[in-house]
Amino acid sequence: MMSGEEEENAAELKIGEEFLKAKCLMNCEVALILEHKYEQLQQMSDDPMNQVSQVFEKSLQYVKRFSRYKNPDAVRQVREILSRYQLAEFELCVLGNLCPETVEEAIAMVPSIKTKGRAHDDDAIERMLNDLSLIKKFE
Repeated sequence: MMSGEEEENAAELKIGEEFLKAKCLMNCEVALILEHKYEQLQQMSDDPMNQVSQVFEKSLQYVKRFSRYKNPDAVRQVREILSRYQLAEFELCVLGNLCPETVEEAIAMVPSIKTKGRAHDDDAIERMLNDLSLIKKFE
């Protein structure tokens, strides 16, 4: 075992500097980007299927299937709400993708939100989940 290096552990936000700083996208954000690109490709070609690779097709199908939010305004609001809670990018995306309904679920999915020294008590997590459920309701 290497002496000075800490083992990576996402539950404690030990994920490496490059991942902590990386911009992550939720499935619903990727879906909006790919749909926009798909429309552009269709406009550029007489034969729409001509322009789209199978990987592109499958990726679009996947993110659409696993996106909890479809409406572009809702997608923007989800990121806005989650951004208020000082989450790491990947925590934000996990919560936005999986939409936990209870504090216990949220902590099980993203254990790092309960790490010592962070301002996420159960009440704050509850507020965040309530805000997200309102978006889902009105979408």
